[in-house]
Amino acid sequence: MKRALVTGGSGALGSAIALKLAADGHHVYVHANSARSLAEKTAGEIVSRGGSAQAVAFDVVDFERVRASLEGLLAEGPIQILINNAGIHDDAIMPSMRRQQWLGVIDVSLNGFFNVTQPLLMPMIGTRWGRIVNISSVAALMGNRGQTNYAAAKAGLHGATKSLARELGSRGITVNAVAPGIIEGPMTRAFTKELIRQLVPMKRAGKPEEVADLVTFLVSERAAYISGQVISIDGALA
Repeated sequence: MKRALVTGGSGALGSAIALKLAADGHHVYVHANSARSLAEKTAGEIVSRGGSAQAVAFDVVDFERVRASLEGLLAEGPIQILINNAGIHDDAIMPSMRRQQWLGVIDVSLNGFFNVTQPLLMPMIGTRWGRIVNISSVAALMGNRGQTNYAAAKAGLHGATKSLARELGSRGITVNAVAPGIIEGPMTRAFTKELIRQLVPMKRAGKPEEVADLVTFLVSERAAYISGQVISIDGALA
């Protein structure tokens, strides 16, 4: 049984990914920051289905707290599957964007990626097997009005994904990014069905489970030769 960590596991997409990973036989750490109760709910659902999971809570922006939390998890063994899903929106057009809006979004999506990923690498390398999937966004590929901060953070993940894949390829570790489009959940409730039909060639929003299917494929043995890629799942939006 491999051990997996899903950051942002308390959200709709993170929860769907955690459930799929557990169904594939992995022990899943379902991460949350402030919404630990939601992570515990997902972990409880996994256990009720016969899987193995536990909730963990820390702020991915707080480097020292992240390191301390991960040291506790690593004491039980290496984490070989990492899904960097934590991210936030704080939208505003650039002329009126506050500095904290810029820094906050960059901190969670990009600095959080470093804070969580870096401490896990040497133990993962020691096993000669690993899977890292970074959850990006179609906004990083095509841009989006009012999301300069978010698009910049996610685009930064693309460069990090490709570089880290080159560093770890000889160690049996793949690194990929998944870029969802409009996916059902709290972050897309502002999109009306009519607007989605106008924007998305497939005329509907994606489901979290569809993204989770792609993620779980990328962490499987079937995807052992796929690395350094940014894969969109957006109904042909981008």
